[in-house]
Amino acid sequence: MSQANTRVAVIGCGYWGRNLVRNFHELGSLSAICDVNSSVAKELASQYGVKSCSTLDEILALTDIHAIVIAAPAAQHYHIAKRAMVAGKDVFVEKPLALRLDEGEELVDLASRLHRIIMVGHLLQYHPAILELRRLLQAGELGRVNYVYSSRLNFGKLRTEENILWSFAPHDISAILYLLNEQPQSVSSEGASYLNHSISDVTLTNLDFASGAKAHIFVSWLHPFKEQKLVVVGDRKMAVFNDTEPIRKLVLYPHQVDWVNRVPVARKAEGVDVPISAEEPLRTECQHFIDSVRSRSTPRTDGQNGIAVLRILHACEESIRKHGQPLAIRPVVSTFFVHPTAVIDQPCELGEGSAVWHFSHIMSGSKLGSKCNLGQNVHIASGVRIGNNVKIQNNVSVYTGVELEDDVFCGPSMVFTNVVNPRSHVNRKNEYRRTIVRRGATLGANSTVVCGVEIGKYAFVAAGAVVTHNIPDHALVMGVPAQQVGWMCQCGMRLPVTPKPQSRGRNGRGQHVSSSEHELVTCRACETIYELNGTGLRAYSVPRERVNQVNDSRQVAVSA
Repeated sequence: MSQANTRVAVIGCGYWGRNLVRNFHELGSLSAICDVNSSVAKELASQYGVKSCSTLDEILALTDIHAIVIAAPAAQHYHIAKRAMVAGKDVFVEKPLALRLDEGEELVDLASRLHRIIMVGHLLQYHPAILELRRLLQAGELGRVNYVYSSRLNFGKLRTEENILWSFAPHDISAILYLLNEQPQSVSSEGASYLNHSISDVTLTNLDFASGAKAHIFVSWLHPFKEQKLVVVGDRKMAVFNDTEPIRKLVLYPHQVDWVNRVPVARKAEGVDVPISAEEPLRTECQHFIDSVRSRSTPRTDGQNGIAVLRILHACEESIRKHGQPLAIRPVVSTFFVHPTAVIDQPCELGEGSAVWHFSHIMSGSKLGSKCNLGQNVHIASGVRIGNNVKIQNNVSVYTGVELEDDVFCGPSMVFTNVVNPRSHVNRKNEYRRTIVRRGATLGANSTVVCGVEIGKYAFVAAGAVVTHNIPDHALVMGVPAQQVGWMCQCGMRLPVTPKPQSRGRNGRGQHVSSSEHELVTCRACETIYELNGTGLRAYSVPRERVNQVNDSRQVAVSA
């Protein structure tokens, strides 16, 4: 899917929704606009030359829409995102992902099960100043981080469906987690309600991290002037990100503390401007979503990123109810093994019980399920999604655009590709083709899978085969190019039947299958019963005696 045909619909045409509409239009992906105020939707749709809708049912019924962008009130995020994914759409949700932690977790689980892209609008992670500040922190320019202070203050729109914590603080929490690359051990938060009972207008939040760093977040919509600052204080340098400053958005201060006669003395220095890109952060964020939809890769601010912020917001809310009592954040414990020679780029996700062995490399943004095993010298590229119980043997590279479902087996030195016409001097990252290997499939040693194909459930690709087209469920393929020569049981044994060349048709995946009358086949190893017909092979649970009766009657008819 190219950017030109990645069609997006924006739901919600308020202040921020209009910015999203503008950016997706300028990126060439806007196809429809939806708002409960039909006149607003029609006006914007006419301005940008796209369709307009006033109900969720209308927008989800548009079959040419690939993705939904949700800029509706936060209380509607969960409902709209769930409906959209069930309807087969990828989803971009403005912050917060949901107003309840359990609903956010449900959305992420649903996206995983339906193989949908879900991205959360944590805008600061796409801001050039935050990206550069993170690079400086990782390079050690600021030294050890002592504390981070952020303020997001304004006298502006007042909300009734969410308090200031949920409205303003997600931006700062997301940015701080991104910069420090760790989760807090505990949080405390105090709030004050001046306009509506139980709706906090001002909150002050403290985060404590295992590294010793602390973070303080001050948000208010009852402030006399607008302020959006983030200060990082290290033991070597200090950094100030001021998003309201038109030019000097990121400044480093090489202040020093000298000890004279055992007394600390502050030595101030002039601030040094840090050059950053002038690109609009929202444009970068929207482009990233389009790229993720097109390549089927995990967004930087994916659902798990959204849940990490929700967990902290939920704890802050509880702390406010308990008058600022500090609350421990229970760590997400992962029990996986990584060999000391392996390299794991963060952020990425490794499931429970998985193992990564010698000299393997997992790039950031990838996701591995539980009980996976990656052998020696395995490379997992950015954004790759791998299911549960996947076995990848030595010397295999899984490139961006490849997705492996549960129980897939990749044999030693087998090969994936992601571009059909590579050239060293031509950048074709925007032309990656999606390759998906369905549940339980086996890819034999030294086999090659040319990108853009789908390999069916429990299919078996023989050693050395070159797959150039889609493979049906349970098919056994061999050769160069790979051709179907039989059928496989889900247990991995060949079934006692072969395709009949003289009576073969093509199924929905473009593969030859038998078009003869129905036939029941039993695996000699596990005795699973299958039905073979003109559309392929499927499990068929009937008594073994019935299989014998059907096959015996067919043999009698043939003899007659």
